[in-house]
Amino acid sequence: MTNYFIYIILTIYEHIFIHMDMKGVSLMKKYILKNLDCANCAAKLEREIKKSSTVKSVSVDFGTLTMLIDSSDIENDLLIVNKTEPGVELIEAVKGILPKKQNSAKCCSGDRHSHDHEHSESGEDELKKEKIKIVVAVVLMTAGFITKDNMTVSNILFVFSYVIVGYSVILKAIKNLLKGNPFDEFFLMSFATLAAFFINQFSEAAGVMIFYSVGELLQEISVNNSRKSIKSLLELKPEYANLETAAGLKTVNPETVELNNIIVVKPGEKIPLDGEISEGKTQLDTSALTGESVPRTYVAGDNVMAGMINTSGLIKIKVTKLFNESSVFKILEMVENASHKKAETEKFITKFARYYTPAVVMLAVLVAAIPPLFFGQLFSEWLYRAIVLLVISCPCALVLSIPLGYFAGIGRAAKSGILVKGSTFFDVINDIKVIMLDKTGTITKGIFEVADVDTAEGMNRETFLEYAALGEAQSNHPIAKSITAYYNNKPDLNRITNYEEISGNGIRAEIDGRKILLGNSKLMKSHNVEFTERPDYGTVVYMSIDGKYAGNLLIKDMIKEDSGNAVKKLRDVGIEKLVMLTGDNETVAENVAKTAGIDSYYANLLPEGKVEKLEEEMKKAGAGKKLAFVGDGINDAPVLARADVGIAMGGLGSDAAIETADVVLIDDKISKIADLVKISKKTRRILIENIIFILLIKGIFIVLGIFGLANMWEAVFADVGTALLAVFNAMRILKEKY
Repeated sequence: MTNYFIYIILTIYEHIFIHMDMKGVSLMKKYILKNLDCANCAAKLEREIKKSSTVKSVSVDFGTLTMLIDSSDIENDLLIVNKTEPGVELIEAVKGILPKKQNSAKCCSGDRHSHDHEHSESGEDELKKEKIKIVVAVVLMTAGFITKDNMTVSNILFVFSYVIVGYSVILKAIKNLLKGNPFDEFFLMSFATLAAFFINQFSEAAGVMIFYSVGELLQEISVNNSRKSIKSLLELKPEYANLETAAGLKTVNPETVELNNIIVVKPGEKIPLDGEISEGKTQLDTSALTGESVPRTYVAGDNVMAGMINTSGLIKIKVTKLFNESSVFKILEMVENASHKKAETEKFITKFARYYTPAVVMLAVLVAAIPPLFFGQLFSEWLYRAIVLLVISCPCALVLSIPLGYFAGIGRAAKSGILVKGSTFFDVINDIKVIMLDKTGTITKGIFEVADVDTAEGMNRETFLEYAALGEAQSNHPIAKSITAYYNNKPDLNRITNYEEISGNGIRAEIDGRKILLGNSKLMKSHNVEFTERPDYGTVVYMSIDGKYAGNLLIKDMIKEDSGNAVKKLRDVGIEKLVMLTGDNETVAENVAKTAGIDSYYANLLPEGKVEKLEEEMKKAGAGKKLAFVGDGINDAPVLARADVGIAMGGLGSDAAIETADVVLIDDKISKIADLVKISKKTRRILIENIIFILLIKGIFIVLGIFGLANMWEAVFADVGTALLAVFNAMRILKEKY
């Protein structure tokens, strides 16, 4: 047993504090990357930073334009950004200590959201400038075609139109070339179009650069719209809180509100912080957190989470968590950081891109050189064919659309109330065939409720319940609380005298002068009360009045309403086996499993037994079949860590379980696992479509280019066009309904 608890402690340490130093300060830092131009550039940047011996881990994500880095020499490692990608600006996304030196990558600090407005405005300005440049270039090129009878004037106009849209591309190409990074889209496009000038294809060089710029602009707009679409699914962050003060209500930043402060939420407002309703009754729209469209009723004493929307009555809330510890903050952090845990498909595509581009460039060199040198062919013709290959050799369509597709999947899952902590888990979720579930708090509600009342002949039911509630009113035991809650009236404690709790048996008291016994069968037998034991699973509470049997109450940990539906949905998405784990006895386990439709169960388990049973089931499942475990308690942390995919309950779940798990169900509904499997399958299907489509199109155009059947215009479409179509296809993940 001791070893097991050591295992729990080590597991929690590994998952929660793995990025903490001895003082408890996180070493992992997050940066927003401004002016990062393309997905291939992001992959290259990550690759170069990883080469540093002081970097423990780094992840650059073009989909969110962020970088997570864990380094023991952050100042010097950030300088690599400027060396690899000149002009990229780093903005520290969390509050913290700035590097002592201002590094040349223009590092600045700030809150995670404080720069959003500023950057969106500057981004819009850049897009406007690009549009103006393209319009001017198109006008000049049109004038060049109009004056084609005068070759000199026409070519000058083509050159000017080319320079207007192409100078920034050439400038970036030169900078990267000087840094030893020749195989990027800027160099390839610059070399290809300048070579076109060399063979007197002035109009084509200008037209292709304009077409490329239009494509890049459309690509940037579509990617920005995709980011906005994903982030719009998570519009959770509250802008203000109505703080109750001695001088009245005061509108404040939610981050300044302290524990136990009282905040007021009016109809139509978003709840800014986690807390407990201290006054009022209302209906709350929880769709932003759980994906549920039907509002739920909440009353005083109920816990609420930040991000819920008050739809009816005014309520007062006692704050129980600071903003940085609130549900909404954790959700935003989890989703924003999830894309940095990259799937194997992403890693493969990034690695593939490293070899694909140089291979096509080498092929282009051979195409340009071999026919003229060895077969007497016209050099300008084969150089043109080589240029076509260079244009389509950029792998950005792949490197952009695949991570963006995973990010869309993560965003869509979050909209349904499912937090996936990394795209890497999507690949595993697709292969889940066995799911093991903890019983209490997962299949069942985790709270005691009165399931049935059976009164003796001649005993009035209301009187029976009144006496039972009075007898249990002074006890804090969960069973006692379930009985008083079922009665649903406030007991008059003045009616109770000679109250006594009998350890392990129940309660003895006098109510209105009548002698009451309330407890288990042992209590009845010890006082010679004649009764018939109830053969049922659960806890049975018997009662006698003045020595005469009055009836009993059946107390159960009730099965969630969602559990039966969940089992059916899981079968429909291909789950082959469902297994329940519990520490309860055989009778309870059998009843719950049978009622919920679970295939098999393990009962009477000590905490460490869960890991053993999970490993047994993993062996039974065999190769290629993945196993998920669903739990909520601190003692589930080791099993969650050991499973192929650990899924935690977000509401009932302990902090340790939530931190350790790979997936979190915000509203504790296990039916959401079926939705997650559907989202994962849809994501994989779309990504496979993109990979096949992009490689097929590029392959076709490479062949057409070699045989002289494709020109530079068509090559640009093969590059930029496929990227746009792949991005649009990836965004279909967001549209799917489950």
